[in-house]
Amino acid sequence: MRIGLIGTGRIGTFHAEVLSRHREVGALVVTDTDAARASFVADRTGSTAAPSVDEIFAWGVDAVVIASATSAHADLISRAARAGLPAFCEKPIALDLPGTLGALADVEKAGTVLQLGFMRRFDAGYTAARELVRSGKLGRLHTVRAITSDPAPPPAGYLPLSGGLYRDCLVHDFDIMRWVTGREVVEVYATGSDAGPAMFREAGDVDTAAVVLTLDDGTLATATATRFNGAGYDVRMELAGELDQFAVGLDDRTPITSTEPKGPPRCDNPWPGFLERFAPAYEAELDAFIQVVNGDLENPCDGLQALQALRIAEACERSRREHRPVALAEIPGA
Repeated sequence: MRIGLIGTGRIGTFHAEVLSRHREVGALVVTDTDAARASFVADRTGSTAAPSVDEIFAWGVDAVVIASATSAHADLISRAARAGLPAFCEKPIALDLPGTLGALADVEKAGTVLQLGFMRRFDAGYTAARELVRSGKLGRLHTVRAITSDPAPPPAGYLPLSGGLYRDCLVHDFDIMRWVTGREVVEVYATGSDAGPAMFREAGDVDTAAVVLTLDDGTLATATATRFNGAGYDVRMELAGELDQFAVGLDDRTPITSTEPKGPPRCDNPWPGFLERFAPAYEAELDAFIQVVNGDLENPCDGLQALQALRIAEACERSRREHRPVALAEIPGA
């Protein structure tokens, strides 16, 4: 199989390393707007650097992996669809609903495959949680708590392009809540704080956010996120039912310290970032994509999943700005 990889930034480089050693990938072609960076990654992974995206399509590939800047995602998805190529794309499809819906329409018209990069669906802990919910071991699920805490904020220049904390960061929590519980969000109430550095206020963003979500069966969920967690990278989910409760992401690298005299010892090797925490999941999602391309697996995360997560994020942003609960029915869908 010949794969074209578009984008060789941090996540693109990781994907190049994974793809270059995959047993089903016979050739890998990489490109980036930074030609020197693409050449460096190509040399590092034994792949071929293409001068531009045009060559990725012209040279003939069996599928494309999109890890470019977010602003290019929708166009590249549409271009892959028109070329009849299966595509894997990092989230999001676009930073707004019109762009997302337009790209999805092109995929539907072409009848091609689009798999979105919500890597938590391939994490062992979240997979186990999903199975536990469905097994009935928790009894009636009544409460879900999700936490995402980055150790440090992104560069100031990234913030205006990110879509904001709900679309850029919490969208992962929104997707995984739907996937683990099997339920849909019907209403959100969101708030956020921009009390940190001025760059967040200047970008119209917040550095810390909290959301209360009501699911369609009455389950209540909370999701919090912050760009400032000096203890390390912390991503967790707690699921509480009438019979039991479980936690995802609680291990010997979770950057949290108990104040109890007999509590667990302080973690001395916390997760430094998302790539380290979710490396196996990133590998698993690319392996799944290759199986999808080969016809051996149904698409585990199609574009409609990304649309639903984005709709929740859009509802949160509206709720924050208007200081009111927002029903998902207010947010346009497919």
